[in-house]
Amino acid sequence: MNASHLQKKYSYKEKIISRVGKFNRKHKHLSLLGLTYAFAAIFIYNFLFYFYRNIKRFTCLACILLFFVSSSSFSYPAMSLNISFESDISLEEDSSYDSSVISQEEIAESDAELAQQRDLDTQVLDEALDAINPDVSEADHLNTDNQVSLDDMLEAVAENENTTENEKTLEIENSNVPLADEAKVTFSRDDWKIMLVNKQHPFPEDYSFPLGTISGSMRCDERIIQPLLDMMKAARQDGVSLIICSPYRDRDRQTMLFNNKIDRYMEAGMSYMDAYNLASQAVTVPGSSEHQVGLAIDIITDGYSSLDEGFGNTAAGKWLKENSYKYGFILRYPAGKEEITSIEFEPWHFRYVGVDAATIMAQNDMCLEEFWNTYVE
Repeated sequence: MNASHLQKKYSYKEKIISRVGKFNRKHKHLSLLGLTYAFAAIFIYNFLFYFYRNIKRFTCLACILLFFVSSSSFSYPAMSLNISFESDISLEEDSSYDSSVISQEEIAESDAELAQQRDLDTQVLDEALDAINPDVSEADHLNTDNQVSLDDMLEAVAENENTTENEKTLEIENSNVPLADEAKVTFSRDDWKIMLVNKQHPFPEDYSFPLGTISGSMRCDERIIQPLLDMMKAARQDGVSLIICSPYRDRDRQTMLFNNKIDRYMEAGMSYMDAYNLASQAVTVPGSSEHQVGLAIDIITDGYSSLDEGFGNTAAGKWLKENSYKYGFILRYPAGKEEITSIEFEPWHFRYVGVDAATIMAQNDMCLEEFWNTYVE
């Protein structure tokens, strides 16, 4: 047997140690440098050898991560959520304005909004994007055909004065009658006036109610028309102008608004679930909107036609906050109650609940959900 084959084979570590030992014996004053070299070389060798031995494992892990990143919606840039609550839609009071021109303008604005949403580099969407609010998209319903002032309502009432006596004298609570002792007051969950409608409590599919005409094509539950008219008259006497926009909406329209909002967010790069969740904060899920049961109305005023938080600072917004309960209406989504209602502050959205319930809520700073937990059996 060849003697060379009997010689011991040195490992890489032993070779490094042997070399460094020889180096340190020759250059004792550089022994620290030699030790540093040996440590670094052995560490790098062990590090690379570890990956070499587990190359299949790390290859599989890299493939899994690559698949997750390429397929996950979180890997795409998200649309900025710093969305303004402002709307630049111009409202005209001239009811003779050509509706076809309005339609063309709305289509043009809608196209512009879609183009702005596609620009993911912008930090704030332009004011032309229809403002996010939990129950309505202004660009879809605010136009000259969908505004009703007090004069419009009075004219509509005058035209209907020759109808049946029941239509003339609706059963309304007297706002001047003092409320009974609250400790003895209870309300039935079957009372149509206080029906709770929200995301957790959609209204029954078989729910029906008398649909009355406010003016023109605008309608609502006919039982709230008279108190609504009384409230608008009282506001005018105090020098405040109230204008109704977007009362009753049917399921088809609500579904259209909701689906349009989802489509717009998906076009901006969101996954369906992300778009759905955000859309549900902007437009109420069909079947859960108070507009669909004819009990909710949106209100604007002369000189301020945007459905945003600024309406609360107008004379109309302040008057409604202080006086609407006298006529059975409540500010449905007040500030500070967002965690309870799941809806942002909407100073323009009012809901009819009847004078008794509205008075209790006003006196105790309650929203409808809190009222139900306390007074409804």
